[in-house]
Amino acid sequence: MLDIKIELNPNPKKLPDKNDPLVFGTIFTDHMFIMDYTAEKGWHDARIVPYQPICLEPSAMVFHYGQEMFEGLKAYKSKDGRILLFRPDMNAKRTNRTCEILCMPGIPEEDFVQAIKELVKIDKNWIPTREGTSLYIRPFIIATTPFLGVKPADKYKFIIILSPVGPYYPEGLDPVKIWIEDTYVRAVKGGIGEAKTGGNYAASLRAQMKAHKEGYSQVLWLDGVHRKYIEEVGSMNIFFKINGVVVTPMLNGSILPGITRDSVIRLCWEWGYEVQERLISIDEVYEAHKNGTLEEVFGTGTAAVISPVGKLRWDDHVMVIRDGGIGELSQRLYDNLTGIQLGDLPDTFGWMVEVK
Repeated sequence: MLDIKIELNPNPKKLPDKNDPLVFGTIFTDHMFIMDYTAEKGWHDARIVPYQPICLEPSAMVFHYGQEMFEGLKAYKSKDGRILLFRPDMNAKRTNRTCEILCMPGIPEEDFVQAIKELVKIDKNWIPTREGTSLYIRPFIIATTPFLGVKPADKYKFIIILSPVGPYYPEGLDPVKIWIEDTYVRAVKGGIGEAKTGGNYAASLRAQMKAHKEGYSQVLWLDGVHRKYIEEVGSMNIFFKINGVVVTPMLNGSILPGITRDSVIRLCWEWGYEVQERLISIDEVYEAHKNGTLEEVFGTGTAAVISPVGKLRWDDHVMVIRDGGIGELSQRLYDNLTGIQLGDLPDTFGWMVEVK
């Protein structure tokens, strides 16, 4: 168990007004968690301090060789006042898998969850309660060794910051338009595609800008070898409902193992759907659209939870799904997941962790 030193902010910020818009990722709470790592001492000096700039040397290895990772999860306040986290143990496991891929030191799962709980407890007044809002939690690890040379660092910082957020898509659960990218490549098997690291997102920016110019909000990536098998969307895993069967790309080393993805699969099993995790080509999706068996498309992720897809563009083909409307399964998944997260529906899976 961590011995966390606490330094409270003597000049707390003004809380956002309950009617103010909460633009995703722009407002930050009064405190942050920091813990240091050295090769000699391991992880040590766990502390919660006022939110403040990080002081690093210009030669810190994170700036030059990209050794960094991050996670994302949310805290919710239920109607009866409980503070709830959604499957934080899964974020801890994924953190350590990312650290393994990037040759960084892992963090004991119980320490990861404890640090989040203690920080959320201190800044609990920042948890918004309007519909569609939550407290976004961003843990991250950066390499801080001052050295210009390509090797794993021997000093790191583990930091957690908090941000009250509104819906990831301000328009709500409206279906999004997705551009299918077949020129640029984000990741390949054997690389770092399954790691939660900034390099994967930097690699997506060029295609994202291209998609935005064409009026599409997200990019759906194809595999980097054959340029035909569907992988994931920039900020989401992707699902297709084809002729009653729920299909999603299998985890193959270049796709992020999403926690919401796993939760959706479990719910679909519970409801009696056949779920297939397998290779699915863009040609198969296009043919299913042409013959009328492509019933729904939706993305899953921490930020948006469920994001229905109303339009897919592949080359010169524009596929409109359900006349641009929301599918029944997409809506049911969104209602059930958010209901569980907010404590409004029974948590039969044991997913929610209370902060006391």
